[in-house]
Amino acid sequence: MDDQDYVVLDLDVGETPTRGDGEGPGEIEVTRARLSDAEAADARRRSDRIVAPTMPLTLIEPMTSDAPLEATAGPTWGVQAVGAVGSSMTGDGVTVAVLDTGIDADHPAFTGMDVVERDFTGSGNGDDHGHGTHCAGTIAGRDVDGTRIGVAPGTSRLLAGKVLGAGGGGTDTVADAIQWSVDEGAVVISMSLGIDFPGFVASQVARGIPVQPATSIALAAYRDNLRLLEALASYVGAQFRFGQSGILVAAAGNESRRSSAPAYTIDVAPPASSRGFLSVAALGQEDDGDLSVAYFSNTGAMVAGPGVDVVSARAGGGLTSMSGTSMATPHVSGVAALWAQQLLAENGEIDPDLLTDRIVGTARPIDGIDVVDAGAGLVTAPD
Repeated sequence: MDDQDYVVLDLDVGETPTRGDGEGPGEIEVTRARLSDAEAADARRRSDRIVAPTMPLTLIEPMTSDAPLEATAGPTWGVQAVGAVGSSMTGDGVTVAVLDTGIDADHPAFTGMDVVERDFTGSGNGDDHGHGTHCAGTIAGRDVDGTRIGVAPGTSRLLAGKVLGAGGGGTDTVADAIQWSVDEGAVVISMSLGIDFPGFVASQVARGIPVQPATSIALAAYRDNLRLLEALASYVGAQFRFGQSGILVAAAGNESRRSSAPAYTIDVAPPASSRGFLSVAALGQEDDGDLSVAYFSNTGAMVAGPGVDVVSARAGGGLTSMSGTSMATPHVSGVAALWAQQLLAENGEIDPDLLTDRIVGTARPIDGIDVVDAGAGLVTAPD
């Protein structure tokens, strides 16, 4: 086979970094390399290095269009549902990273906010899609024409890492972006994206490999990338002892079809399925106010958030409604920012394990919704 592009994760310790092991936080270096099969096999034998073929990333596409909406007074249903309206916390003192399609930093939702942009795609800063702007607005957006869209509108600093451009992205870009987020002090790293497994199979077929072996190659690459993501999650957690900390929040995916014939569900997709990530399912609100699991939401997530008819910032100005686990994830990330602020006030520091425990432990189970569909339940903001 021809040489392939790989993500190379070099560790300065003899094993995947975990909190409490070794004398350092488990520093890593993310690089890229073109390797032959033999070179890749040799690299895999090293305990201080993880290599994974670069796999394409895909947006967890919203289930509705980007049509503009008229603003309405008051908070969105999702902001109300997670209890953010009554919380004394605002996200003050907390840095949140959104790794997505970029951000429209000039949108009124981000007025007065310290927004730091970083492009990892080569297509330049900004948001040509709108997905990243919508997600960022749900996490930390200020009120727009009287509509409260942000769960944590007092968030001190917002990092917008553009990992998906017009040409997509790859696991190499998200690895770079996670490391950048940690270096910039992110406490919460929010991702509404997934590995494009079918796209990787198609790329192997395009190289002349038959479908069956191409699928086997893709499965091996998938395995290696899960190891890569888990090592990155360990690295993020290991920073706690050195004055930095963070948690990774990721969308479960929209591949399920609960109302089709036949109905079916799909398990949590990576990166959300990787160990060390907080995976998020989507909920909707019925006409009578009751909550239900979204028909598209994948199963096996750890927690759930509002993800149907979510109103937030529209790239270019105004508001728009979208649905998806992509929309549920920023609700959870916003709640995480609120809990992080409270932990900072209580302890003077933010232990990521304790932060995750607070988020999961205070989630509200929902009558009639199985734990496999919503995990611990709807995330809930601190009082």
